[in-house]
Amino acid sequence: MRTIEQVESDIQNVRNELTDVHGTSTEVYARIVGYYRSVRNWNKGKREEYRHRKLFIADEGRIESHLEIDQSVHSEAPIATSLGGISRYELFVRKTCPNCPPVKECCTNLPLSGAQIDVDSEEGREAAINMGILSAPTVIFYDSEGNEVSRAHSVREIRALPISVAEASLN
Repeated sequence: MRTIEQVESDIQNVRNELTDVHGTSTEVYARIVGYYRSVRNWNKGKREEYRHRKLFIADEGRIESHLEIDQSVHSEAPIATSLGGISRYELFVRKTCPNCPPVKECCTNLPLSGAQIDVDSEEGREAAINMGILSAPTVIFYDSEGNEVSRAHSVREIRALPISVAEASLN
């Protein structure tokens, strides 16, 4: 059995060890002006900006109320209807992507079957790599035989696609 003095001595030794902890420096990469770069190589202003950044995961239901929405994208114009080959889609999204919610909503209103793939998950990341997906959101459209027909990255690009349905109006 240990005495109280021995326990207190062990606690004091651990506290002394913790005050003298030395680790190795870590290389931190973050996105700056469209690409990832080591934070230590940023200029003074960008490093200060990085220090004030906060990471958050937006609630999809509330994100649109905080974004300025281009009304021309959300107009009630019908989608093009001339080509009859698109039968399904795959939508690649991220949780923190500010452009993904409008594209998700647009895809759910399409008269096509589709799947949503979260690239933040391991399976989704592998699927994105295999398909050559470099950004979110990306929608891949397939014909009835499973061949890729087209890709889109925004509501505007989706609306420009010729999907064979009679006047499919999207809100």
